[in-house]
Amino acid sequence: MEISKETAYVKRIRELREDAEYTQEYIASYLGISQTMYARYERAANELPVRHLIKLCKLYGVTADHILGLEK
Repeated sequence: MEISKETAYVKRIRELREDAEYTQEYIASYLGISQTMYARYERAANELPVRHLIKLCKLYGVTADHILGLEK
């Protein structure tokens, strides 16, 4: 599957999770969702809601621009 610029964040949320050595189950629990739903975000099957983007930014200590690929 080719990732478009619009869904490039899926690669970043997976990389951030793996770099932090978190499981999908842990992130899903942190977000208050099922592991299946979180996996759908990482596959770009569902769009990441803004409320979850904000929580992930806080968890990883990064900006939304970083996750969304808007930083240069």
